Amino acid sequence: MKLKNQKRIAASVFKGSKKRVIFETSKLEQIKEAITRFDIRNLITQGVISEKPKRGVSRGRARKVNEQKRKGRRSGAGNKKGTRTARTPKKLVWMNKIRLQRSFLKELKEKKLVDDKIFRDLYRKAKGGFFRSKRHIKLYVNEHGLVRSDDDIKK
Repeated sequence: MKLKNQKRIAASVFKGSKKRVIFETSKLEQIKEAITRFDIRNLITQGVISEKPKRGVSRGRARKVNEQKRKGRRSGAGNKKGTRTARTPKKLVWMNKIRLQRSFLKELKEKKLVDDKIFRDLYRKAKGGFFRSKRHIKLYVNEHGLVRSDDDIKK
C-alpha cells in the first residue's frame, strides 16, 4: 500500500519532515482514502496521523566538557586565545609579585632577621624589579649573608 502522497501532505500540514509523520497501522485503509489536505487534517484531529517529537542536539557532551573545564582541565596551549598579557595583564602580574615580595620583606623586618638599612636596600631592589620571586629574595639574602641570626631563612 503506497501512502507516499498522504505522508507528504501530512508533513506539510505539520510543517515538519516526512520521517516524523506516524500512521496508525490499524487505520491504513482510512488513510489511503484521504487525498486532500482537509482529509489529512481530519485524520490528525482524530489521532490517526500523529507526529514524532523533534529531536534536539544533545548537551551531554557539552556538559561533560564544561565539568572538565571547571576542574581546570582542557586549558592547554591549544585552547588559549590571546597572549599571556591579554589573559593576565602585566600590571596585575607585577602587583601580585611585588605584594608578595614586600610582605615577605616586612616579615623579615618584623622578626628582626634583617636590620632597617638592609631592609630598605632589599625593598628598593624589589621595587626596581631586581628579584624574580620570593624564592629569589631568600637565595639572595642567604648568599650575601644579610640575615642577622645564625640560622638562615627556611628554604
